[in-house]
Amino acid sequence: MWTVRMVATVMTLSVALSQSAGAAVPQTMRAAAIDKGGGPELITLRTLPVPRPDADEVLIAVHTAGVASWDVYVRQHPDALKHSSFPLVLGTDGSGVIAAVGSHVQGFKPGDQVYTYSWDNPKGGFYAEYVAVPAKLVGHVPRGMSLRDAGAIGTTALTAIQGIDDQLHIKPGETLIIHGAAGGVGTLALQFAKLRGARVLATASGEDGASFVKRLGADAVVDGRQGDIPAAARQFAPQGIDAVLGLAGGDSLERCLDALRPGGRVAFPSGVRPEPKARAGVSIVRYDAIAGAQEFERLNQAIMAAKLQVPIAAEYPLTDAARAQERVEAGHVLGKVVLEIR
Repeated sequence: MWTVRMVATVMTLSVALSQSAGAAVPQTMRAAAIDKGGGPELITLRTLPVPRPDADEVLIAVHTAGVASWDVYVRQHPDALKHSSFPLVLGTDGSGVIAAVGSHVQGFKPGDQVYTYSWDNPKGGFYAEYVAVPAKLVGHVPRGMSLRDAGAIGTTALTAIQGIDDQLHIKPGETLIIHGAAGGVGTLALQFAKLRGARVLATASGEDGASFVKRLGADAVVDGRQGDIPAAARQFAPQGIDAVLGLAGGDSLERCLDALRPGGRVAFPSGVRPEPKARAGVSIVRYDAIAGAQEFERLNQAIMAAKLQVPIAAEYPLTDAARAQERVEAGHVLGKVVLEIR
């Protein structure tokens, strides 16, 4: 997503950024991009201009980028983005070190370790050595967390904490089904739910998935594909489940809703398909993760309080971005897939 104006200014870029960052920033970078929508084989490594940050933006030297189902969707449907000119650099989140700051940016300086989530970023995605994003969408990496872990959670952690706190308003002692607890969002939502004092019935597929979520703190587990979810829920909460966080759609999610008590609550992120069907006496909310200074500050407090574990299922170099997406498409990912940029 590189404009003629950006290419025209690239000759002055390294000088301008080196003055801001105290170290030279190259004129070009490696990035994994596509020229049209389709399969993973369309993702190729390119040499592209380093994006120039505007006054309200920061330039990040990317360390780790997340790879997720929504990245696969963008690769298949680039027209879903407003800023989808080609070559299109993929990736919605990641971590790294501030290389330069715009003239209006406050609260960040070159050298700061940060992580961020920016859907439909006008200056390109995170499958690249550098990314320029609005400073308002960036958070400082929480104390004690590595750049590798922070790069995995920009989207998933915001989605998890906002589902638990802002949509479901989980309270101590409540019962919660996390449907799809072994995935990138689910592994973090499980830990945040336990932090809030909930009793969690997790769904996961296979023996490895069940033991995985138990290690992360699930009070009980049922196989989300093969198991009898309503029966497991009745045993777990005879009076009915208080809330469901739906991270996968379809018949299995409907069986989770069958276990709700009257007045129960359901939340699910946009992109879950099929969406749960409306039910009398049940509140069902679809939501999107929101990035912002306050959101990252609150998230960081929860990360540190929970001593958050960030399970990394697989890690690939930038040159293998296509293989990373193939791994996501293959399914049964316990945790998160990431790209190692640096």
